[in-house]
Amino acid sequence: MSATRDTIFALSSGRPPAAIAVVRMSGPRAGAALQALTGRLPAPRQAALARVRDPQSGEVIDEALALWFPGPNSETGEDVAELQLHGGRAVIAAVLAVLGRIEGLRPAEAGEFTRRAFENGRLDLTAIEGLADLIGAETEAQRRQAYRQMKGLLGDRAETWRGRLIEALALVEARIDFSDEADVPEELVGPALAIAQGLRAEIADALAQAGRGERLRDGLVVAIAGPPNAGKSTLLNKIARREAAIVSPVPGTTRDVIEVHLDLDGYPVTLLDTAGIRDSDDPVEQEGVRRARERAADADLVLWVVDATAGPGSGLKPDSQSGPVVWTVRNKIDLLPESLSNEHESDLLLLFAVSATSGKGMNQILSALADFARDYFGSEPAMVSRERHRTALRVTLDALDRALAEGTKGREDIIAEELRLAAQTLGRLTGRVDVEDILDVIFRDFCIGK
Repeated sequence: MSATRDTIFALSSGRPPAAIAVVRMSGPRAGAALQALTGRLPAPRQAALARVRDPQSGEVIDEALALWFPGPNSETGEDVAELQLHGGRAVIAAVLAVLGRIEGLRPAEAGEFTRRAFENGRLDLTAIEGLADLIGAETEAQRRQAYRQMKGLLGDRAETWRGRLIEALALVEARIDFSDEADVPEELVGPALAIAQGLRAEIADALAQAGRGERLRDGLVVAIAGPPNAGKSTLLNKIARREAAIVSPVPGTTRDVIEVHLDLDGYPVTLLDTAGIRDSDDPVEQEGVRRARERAADADLVLWVVDATAGPGSGLKPDSQSGPVVWTVRNKIDLLPESLSNEHESDLLLLFAVSATSGKGMNQILSALADFARDYFGSEPAMVSRERHRTALRVTLDALDRALAEGTKGREDIIAEELRLAAQTLGRLTGRVDVEDILDVIFRDFCIGK
């Protein structure tokens, strides 16, 4: 750590007013700043009650808990100090103003605490991305995946892969550089390629789960589609348990796509209410139908809603062979005679009979949606959760494929170069080698104080 580096400070807790406000400092003057405000340094990693004063006037600002974490055994790897204050706006403003007047201190930028943790080797890039996902997690499944990513689900594995690649590269380079030495075995390329072959299989397996991990961050997309006036908006409101969409008996009420984000048994789901699909001379409705078809085609699951009272053959569902999974939902069964309303209710995977108005049949469709989400995302968190991870592993895999292909040609220098590229790419994945060009992208969405 550089003694000339700025010491940063920020409010690291939520927006005031709140019960508690945490003000954090990190850098070479963190201890001096804490001592200036409280008159002493508490024992490392032990909370101590302290009166927080303005060093200039001596006025008491608040009573707080003070904590001291000397580097390098701290979150950022630097000296870190914290004040746990009462969370009123005036208290926070006064403390931040005092810190701003201390020489060598300045307000932190977004993500700067976490960036210093990375620069000081406390976190790798995959762990930092996991931390960002943990902060943004809205469902239990997202939380589990983000936490495991933060604790090294991908980063630790990537470093293990990189170590094995370096071992394979060393074997090939030994063969190239010391081929005339008597004590260097002639056959070193074979064991190196065997290592590369094993790594290829492991990385390919991780890539096979990439779409599932990335989708969990964004959520399962379920589109509600069908002909006009079939009760699509009513069904969306029933699933969402609130009036998210306007309901009207007039066909064509829904013109644009309405999105509702749900937590369905711990899984993130985005529900789309789309315009009724029909031929129309109205250019606005035509645009709504176009958008409805487009969003339904991109969804993971389509609930094709038809009016159960409209007669057989009405609103037939689209062909699902080349698109998303389609479930047919016969709505408005409360308007049918009892003998007809129960028809086909047992065929839950393909067809549901519901009344979005009365709620009849809704438990079955909600249960089926939860099962679909569980099967779609899988029970275990995916190792690859971002496009950046997928791209890096794909480049690594391609380099390994080229190295293995060169094994039959005996061009050891080409094999070594491809193994070196694969190792460098894995290093960029975790941030162990040149990643300056992607740091700003990773940290730009962090909040101030984190």
